Amino acid sequence: MTTSDFHAEFNSLSSGLRKFAFYLTNNVDDAKDLFQETAYVAFKNREKFKIGSNFRGWFMTIMRNTFINGYRKKVRASVIFDSKNNQLSLIDLGPTVSNQCDSNIMMSELLGMVDQLEERLGIPFLMHYEGYKYSEIADQLGLPLGTIKSRIFQARQILREGILDKYEYRTDIWPELR
Repeated sequence: MTTSDFHAEFNSLSSGLRKFAFYLTNNVDDAKDLFQETAYVAFKNREKFKIGSNFRGWFMTIMRNTFINGYRKKVRASVIFDSKNNQLSLIDLGPTVSNQCDSNIMMSELLGMVDQLEERLGIPFLMHYEGYKYSEIADQLGLPLGTIKSRIFQARQILREGILDKYEYRTDIWPELR
């Protein structure tokens, strides 16, 4: 694709890309920045575009990935605006110490509930909890992948019901169960 063809295709897509940028950011200024960054990355890598591919999809993928990367950078950086000096300062929060007594007690109760599960449900659930992938669990237990997924799902449902019964739907203790 020649440079002029690339420019023409880009110009025909620019209004749709601007709308997509606003959809991702929900802020006009951030959308403009995202659009500009996407255009820069796309033009810089235009030789990587394969003729016959979906040009709009290629641009939207670049925009989505640029947005995700920017979001991750914002999350990682602890930037706080200091209004007294009108300067940005990075704050190293350092290690924090918190009392996790409640969560430790609840975790031990949850592990007790896991121990009460049937062995056919408990073993795959614990393996998944320990970080094994579904396929690794299926290989080790010699069971089909679908069976493993089903058993882990069943174990989650039983544990969820047990937690809700035990804590009487107290969402202040387990807010993620709402």
